Amino acid sequence: MRHFLFDIVFTIVCLIAAAWWGYSHSGIPGLFSALAITAILAIMEISLSFDNAVVNASILKGWNDFWKKIFLTLGILVAVFGMRLIFPIVIVAVTAKLGFVEVIQLALNNPAQYAAHLNAHHAEISAFGGMFLLLVFLTFIFGDKEVHWFKWFEEKLNRFSKVDAMSTFVALVTLMISLTWVDATKQSVILMAGIWGILVYLGVNVLSSLLEGGNDSEDENEVLTDAHGNVITNTAGVSTTILKGGIAGFIYLEVLDASFSFDGVIGAFAITNDVIIIMLGLAIGAMFVRSMTLFLVDKGTLSEFVYLEHGAHYAIGALAIIMLLSMKYHVPELVTGLIGVAFIGLSLFNSIQYRKRVASKQ
Repeated sequence: MRHFLFDIVFTIVCLIAAAWWGYSHSGIPGLFSALAITAILAIMEISLSFDNAVVNASILKGWNDFWKKIFLTLGILVAVFGMRLIFPIVIVAVTAKLGFVEVIQLALNNPAQYAAHLNAHHAEISAFGGMFLLLVFLTFIFGDKEVHWFKWFEEKLNRFSKVDAMSTFVALVTLMISLTWVDATKQSVILMAGIWGILVYLGVNVLSSLLEGGNDSEDENEVLTDAHGNVITNTAGVSTTILKGGIAGFIYLEVLDASFSFDGVIGAFAITNDVIIIMLGLAIGAMFVRSMTLFLVDKGTLSEFVYLEHGAHYAIGALAIIMLLSMKYHVPELVTGLIGVAFIGLSLFNSIQYRKRVASKQ
């Protein structure tokens, strides 16, 4: 409970703010409507981002207390206010060639037009976020892992673990295929957005390598362990600098969270055009995802459930493909959330079966 105590208080504050906002605009009916929509958005954000929490935990477990605190303080500000509020405003300001203050006034006074501006650039946002998440999945799936979930499939792909450019190659091929789904007039901007998604992913890893400096050989032989003595393996394909924290690891997790939040922010406008309610609902979800990350780290859940990290990465891969498909087809948020829950649930079930098999042999 201690992991989620602040989140409960934060949720109460946000619900009170939502109730006041709804009441000030539409009276009692507006109050209940605002409360209901805020709760729905919070649940949607949590369900869409549980796989994000698992992947975050797989990286955060090797960090020291200082960088964990940075993740929970500055990281929260970036996640809640930066990605859920400021980033959509910046997108509308740049694409619609409006002033920042003008866009804020538009969001508050004419949310329907604000949502229209944001949705008009849904394809570019999906291309950027989709390619970043796809690389997270591909780097994991092509990585040299000791534990395999879908054994036959993953062992076949494991032969490509020595091919450094394999993930990038598959990502670029996928991006080129996805361009055939959109109008020719938008292909160039979508291509650029997708390439930027790839460049940002590669850039974070380049930064990580630069920060490692001359300690590469030492890092390769270093065995990382968490507070419980569990060995931390580089199963996600990111460098030891990211796994051990620091500025590179912080940037990596923030960009990863940003890529997840794109889908939630865009999907929220399918439920309501009220920017304040959207921010409050998604903020509640973002806070719980952060706490779930620390809960998974402190309890050593990833070590107890050996396939959980696999399930999260498969859910990320599915989300990446859905984001790319959404450039042409509408995919309900419920479907996206259920696919993620299905992968997580199946990986938990298989992990429990694995533990029983191991216990029966002892």
